[in-house]
Amino acid sequence: MKKIIAFDCDSTLSAIEGVDELARFAGDDVFKQVEDLTNQAMNGKIAVETVFGKRLELIQPTQQQCEQVGQMYIDHIEPTAKATIATLQQNGWECIIISGGFAACIEPLAKELGINRIEAVPLYFTKNGSYLGFDSDYPTTRNGGKPEIIFQIKGEQNPDTIAMIGDGVSDLETQSVVDTFIGYLGYAAREKVQEEAKNTTYILSEILDILI
Repeated sequence: MKKIIAFDCDSTLSAIEGVDELARFAGDDVFKQVEDLTNQAMNGKIAVETVFGKRLELIQPTQQQCEQVGQMYIDHIEPTAKATIATLQQNGWECIIISGGFAACIEPLAKELGINRIEAVPLYFTKNGSYLGFDSDYPTTRNGGKPEIIFQIKGEQNPDTIAMIGDGVSDLETQSVVDTFIGYLGYAAREKVQEEAKNTTYILSEILDILI
């Protein structure tokens, strides 16, 4: 039996929002602008695609800064994440990450958790590590992108069951295309997710009661 579970990263597998941490490097003014844009998008107030490029243009993240944020993800990992993922894997679940964050930042956390597949936005850098751009065609740069990736995975692997867990409205969008959606409220209890998610949890380990 083929079972797949997809995790959001920011404010789910780790307490931080990677884009906000990158924004801190650019100073208080940029941080405040980016944090506001992120919250509006995650709460469903504005479309993800309207803020995605804007935030990166404000931040201009370097490759070195992305590596630093990668370590921050590990330093602020959800306390039960590692054991929960290990238990899921022992019970035949393939664990993946689907994120609107940046692959360059998320890769260290995925390695720490023993997750091989990451669906996150590629960033491009110059040879000296300066910001060059991002893959604007990548699904998670826009609303509806996470369901798009779920459909892609279904087409590739034809799983018997597929689940998704995350904190944001972009995660909630997958509820109609997965067998089980779980809203994660441990770090950011977003109103729309609280109201509309059929399952919710404040601790990742509690998803084992739902899935196993």
